[in-house]
Amino acid sequence: MMNKHFSTSLRKLALSVGVMLMVVPAVQAADSPAAPQVDAKAYVLMDYNSGKILTEGNADTRLDPASLTKIMSSYVIGQAIKAGKIKPDDLVTVGKDAWATGNPVLRGSSLMFIKPGDQIPVLELNKGIVIQSGNDASIALADFVAGSQDSFVGLMNNYAKSLGLQNTHFLTVHGLDAEGQYSTARDMALLSQALIRDVPDEYALHKEKEFTFNKIRQINRNRLLWSTNLNVDGIKTGYTSGAGHNLVASATDGPMRLISVVLGAPSDRVRFSESEKLLTWGFRFYETATPIKADKAFVTQKVWFGDVSEVPLGVAKDAAVTIPKGQMKNLKASYKLNQPTLEAPLAKNQVVGTIDYQLDGKTIEQHPLVVMEEVKEGNFFSRMWDFVMMKLSQWFGGIFG
Repeated sequence: MMNKHFSTSLRKLALSVGVMLMVVPAVQAADSPAAPQVDAKAYVLMDYNSGKILTEGNADTRLDPASLTKIMSSYVIGQAIKAGKIKPDDLVTVGKDAWATGNPVLRGSSLMFIKPGDQIPVLELNKGIVIQSGNDASIALADFVAGSQDSFVGLMNNYAKSLGLQNTHFLTVHGLDAEGQYSTARDMALLSQALIRDVPDEYALHKEKEFTFNKIRQINRNRLLWSTNLNVDGIKTGYTSGAGHNLVASATDGPMRLISVVLGAPSDRVRFSESEKLLTWGFRFYETATPIKADKAFVTQKVWFGDVSEVPLGVAKDAAVTIPKGQMKNLKASYKLNQPTLEAPLAKNQVVGTIDYQLDGKTIEQHPLVVMEEVKEGNFFSRMWDFVMMKLSQWFGGIFG
């Protein structure tokens, strides 16, 4: 494979986004900062933009998600609104299965306090799920979106599969105890990343601190929303006696966003303190930048037999990277082509190689290198000319090494 380092023009590109990627040998990279100890069954701290896991513990251990299940419910609802299948002002008629008095499963759990026959807008029920963690609201909106709870759970599991959540399986729309329902800290981080990325309007509900329905005012259970140390804007708590105390939280510091997941903490207080500890540590010791953006060419490469002689190559989506603070000046980048030459036709976004981010001579991130503009085959004469020139290039290259 062909390995190329940055050209001068690409260093200018990097400077334009405030980061310089060096082609000179990097100085000794600092060791990764020591991660904090976390009092929980499992945990993850992930950078939202790069997807890099900064620290983890038992990240792939299957555990009971409890009300973190509602993150997926929120995702399904957000996608339904985004696709126009339902509207925020649609009225939902509450069925008997969503009535706590008539459903023993709901008694004593978190509720919005709705009753059969109530006609409630989708937005109100959605807030009841996200802000109040209402299990009754989860059932009512699941019935409206999918026709039944079972069908809605099917949608949840389909999305889990499409998002690559390899250790997640849902059995309920609300997260109350159900044998065989499980997820992991890693999967919950990935799901939260998808919620923020794919349905931002839905995610915006997660920062609301309170919600009043039928003159009953309830406070968002995510107390980190009131933190004066962090800019937390979501996302969800969860608790059952079997699961313990769960919390997924997300916070921003400038353009950087982190997602923390704490599963099975021993108390309500501990889940918040451990989440705050993780987020504070991440912002203190790491930084994230996006030196290669999807709308900017990373390199221009010769293409043979095409209707153009060169093609810009880059990334299909922004290539963010997260590294220890103070090391961004030592970041290097190179690219490799899958084949020695590029030959038409080439489709837009066709993968033709990889981009490597490197620190201290080690590859720390890889991103697909793609064609940024379609290249069609040239006419007969241009293709014949390219054939001759390619053969001459190969011949002289063989002679002169």
